[in-house]
Amino acid sequence: MSAEISIFDLFLQASLLVKSVMIILLGFSISCWAMIFQRRKVINDAQAQMKRFEDKFWSGADLSKLYNEVSSKGPATGIESLFVSGFKEFARLRKSNQDSPQAIIDGTHRAMRVALSREVDHLETHLPFMATVGSISPYIGLFGTVWGIMNSFIALGAVEQATLAMVAPGIAEALIATAMGLFAAIPAVMAFNRFSHHVEKLENGYGNFMEEFSSILQRQSTTER
Repeated sequence: MSAEISIFDLFLQASLLVKSVMIILLGFSISCWAMIFQRRKVINDAQAQMKRFEDKFWSGADLSKLYNEVSSKGPATGIESLFVSGFKEFARLRKSNQDSPQAIIDGTHRAMRVALSREVDHLETHLPFMATVGSISPYIGLFGTVWGIMNSFIALGAVEQATLAMVAPGIAEALIATAMGLFAAIPAVMAFNRFSHHVEKLENGYGNFMEEFSSILQRQSTTER
């Protein structure tokens, strides 16, 4: 009998509560893997977009033309969202011609910080769920194991002559729950740590761009006045 069939048979023989624990952990694992692939694409796209945009931005392109080019593509995302929000607010405040250059830059900076917060929230989507799965899955699996072993020993106490063959299947069923808990937790923790690191790097990159862009706008505002 193959290992896969043996594990499936043990699952079928497990108690209802242990089966429920295994199904919950399987659901956690499938959900996490779906989120891992989705988050990897989102973060990879954000990294590639930041590199493309910074190359274009620092090539000396006219800011107004660059703004029109980015805006024409539809709703801006990632680092382009910071640029669009900042330049739009800068142009609006400068057009009113009522604020000092520093007030214009402060308003521009606030607009970009709002965009930055929104983009970081988008990048961190699903990460709390991965952290939760990584934290609680081993304990849920351990609960199923403890319950299954407890039932095995209770059943063992009802017979006059106990043998290892009688208790082994029940213990094996219970231990599968622990294995499934680890199977769900380990990828979730690894993905959470990896994605958190990438999000932090992107946030730092966005923050650096925001400060550099603010400096450029401040010089431009001061010169024009």
